[in-house]
Amino acid sequence: MITTDRIYIDGQWIAPQTSDRMAVENPYTCQDIATIPLCGTEEVDHAVHAARRAFPAWSTTDLEERLAHLDALRRELAVRATEMSALITSEMGAPKVIADRIQVGLPLTVLGDTVATARDFAWTEKIGNSLILREPIGVVGAITPWNYPLHQIVAKIAPALAAGCTVVLKPSEIAPLSALLLAEIIDSVGFPPGVFNLVTGTGPVVGEALAAHPDVDMISFTGSTRAGSRVSEVASATVKKVALELGGKSAGVVLDDADLPTAVKAVVSDCLLNSGQTCTALTRLLVPHDRYEEAVALAVDAARSKPMGDPADPATRIGPLASADAHRRVLGHLEQARKDGAVFATGGPDADVPEQGYFVAPTVLAGLDRDAAAAREEIFGPVLTVLGYRDVDDAVELANATDYGLSGAVWSADTDRALAVARRMRTGQVAINGGRFNPSAPFGGYRKSGNGRELGRFGLEEFCEVKAVQLP
Repeated sequence: MITTDRIYIDGQWIAPQTSDRMAVENPYTCQDIATIPLCGTEEVDHAVHAARRAFPAWSTTDLEERLAHLDALRRELAVRATEMSALITSEMGAPKVIADRIQVGLPLTVLGDTVATARDFAWTEKIGNSLILREPIGVVGAITPWNYPLHQIVAKIAPALAAGCTVVLKPSEIAPLSALLLAEIIDSVGFPPGVFNLVTGTGPVVGEALAAHPDVDMISFTGSTRAGSRVSEVASATVKKVALELGGKSAGVVLDDADLPTAVKAVVSDCLLNSGQTCTALTRLLVPHDRYEEAVALAVDAARSKPMGDPADPATRIGPLASADAHRRVLGHLEQARKDGAVFATGGPDADVPEQGYFVAPTVLAGLDRDAAAAREEIFGPVLTVLGYRDVDDAVELANATDYGLSGAVWSADTDRALAVARRMRTGQVAINGGRFNPSAPFGGYRKSGNGRELGRFGLEEFCEVKAVQLP
């Protein structure tokens, strides 16, 4: 049974000073499954000071010893993977197959990859008469979201700890239970006190206190663009480093020579992954005008093939949205799409869904103008907008016609032609003909999708300061 009435600071589970608590709800049963402390600035101060005290020793600990701790964490997480997967399903509604393979499977991969990357990393290098040193940036405040709660934590704390930083984590208050279980695992494998700390609470209180804290050297934030902008604003007074992984409105561009059925099926699957609650989701399908109706029909068939239901059922592919607020927000977007003249080729706000849970049916929007809100704004639900284009130049212009730039994809019978289009897309990742996600490659976005990169060597570099020592 995980600890839900305490927070983890300086290697101990302690009672917070506040008695305020917040319920954690199962989005399928719509019943409370736990309560967590709503901490304040006092708890943040305590955690930051513990991390600051631990930093000198941890930052100078031998690299192999730091990596041995991370490898022990990976092994123990693997032992408790089934428990962690079920917890994530219960707290945010991820279908079991997604929880097993991605919500827990991907963090395990990232932990292993971080250890391997850190061993091969250029911690020192020579440039002329200069010795270049990469040193840990200091105390890191990690603020993480609810859609991939464990993965987003591991993608931050694994490279930070490997680099020699100490961490204060504020997980999402919507899905904090997986973070509390992770803290128990970290405690069990013997990380030194103060190296990892966890404080629960809301973004406006705990998140902003971390961002503003003068003894926090870096904030690594994943969440909405609105919240990320606020984090940057609050952090600016102390001139700390801020890394942001924010929203997206990614385009799947299908060129006129592509295998349309294969491409559309892949875009729909990507769009609906994690019930549409994925920042990189391909939520815009761009097809030639003369194949528009065919593409819509194919998208409808693909969307209807994804069964909704109890997320704990291995057959379920579309679970509930993570919260009542998320449910209201997505339905609001669909009502706006209706006002903008959308055709609900399938799904929509009036579609049949399970009676229990915060479900939105997989939805394909057709007939929208490219300037409509649903063609430009992040919806963060199982909603695909199909848009037509005239030629390749028009497709590229349309793909880039958004404030975001996190991901994208191109399909073509000619890989070189697809690559030429990918080069013109203003986005941090592009998959060609279904190229698979690479957890060792840099992950991050352009424009309002954020700054900085996570994962692999680039993710490790984010947590380093660079020093030049001029040799005689």
